Amino acid sequence: MTRPDLPARDDHNLPDDIPEPAQIALSDLSAALTLGWRDFRRAPAFGLMFSAFYVLGGWALASVAFASGQDWWLIPFILGFPLIAPFAATGLYEVSRRIEAGQPLETARILRVVFEQRQRQIPSMAMVILLLFMFWVFVAHTVFALFMGVSALTHITSSTEVLLQGRGLAMLVLGTLIGGGFAAVLFSFTVVGLPLLLDREVDFITAIITSCRAVAANPGVMAAWAALIAIWLFVAIIPGFLGLLIVLPVLGHASWHIYRRVMAN
Repeated sequence: MTRPDLPARDDHNLPDDIPEPAQIALSDLSAALTLGWRDFRRAPAFGLMFSAFYVLGGWALASVAFASGQDWWLIPFILGFPLIAPFAATGLYEVSRRIEAGQPLETARILRVVFEQRQRQIPSMAMVILLLFMFWVFVAHTVFALFMGVSALTHITSSTEVLLQGRGLAMLVLGTLIGGGFAAVLFSFTVVGLPLLLDREVDFITAIITSCRAVAANPGVMAAWAALIAIWLFVAIIPGFLGLLIVLPVLGHASWHIYRRVMAN
């Protein structure tokens, strides 16, 4: 059963029953995005606050990359951003949950819920996300070295056109395909798994398995949702990461409503 308000989140930590994932339609994606936009407009301060951490992180990463002359490293980080973006939505799930339940949107209580996740299973899921992201960065570096050679790393800053011809173009294609594979795996783990961990008392392995079952029950719809997320995040990153201030919270709120439809029982 779904957990009620915040005080009930500590009751004996007994595991909840997990219903069978339901099948949803493409129309549910449109409805979820509409509700996500509604939730963002209802409580924009929370969306801006949570997404600001990622905008500031993007700026810091870009500054370090350019200052060190290694701005080419922004490519795998930008392509890998969809891997870590779902974790930003944890606080947004709580906001949408409270709007849905008609509960007050009190900043202190919402932040308390987010902070208290450190004692539950979300940190374990965060570790899975971060490990996969770091492994993706390692794989991206390896693919680059295999196609271009280690010495080519020193020429990317002054001659980026090397990436758009011959082996460079082949490397980008293969790297994008591999990155897409990483993103697909992590999407399957988190699309239902993260909101489930916030909403119910389950361990992160159960959450991952349940999320994969939900994706398997809705392959077409979930593939469309994953594609929308990837495209929107990529577009949001282009204007100096500033687009994330809007796109990230809207997608986060919408993801909650996707979860509620899939785990409707």
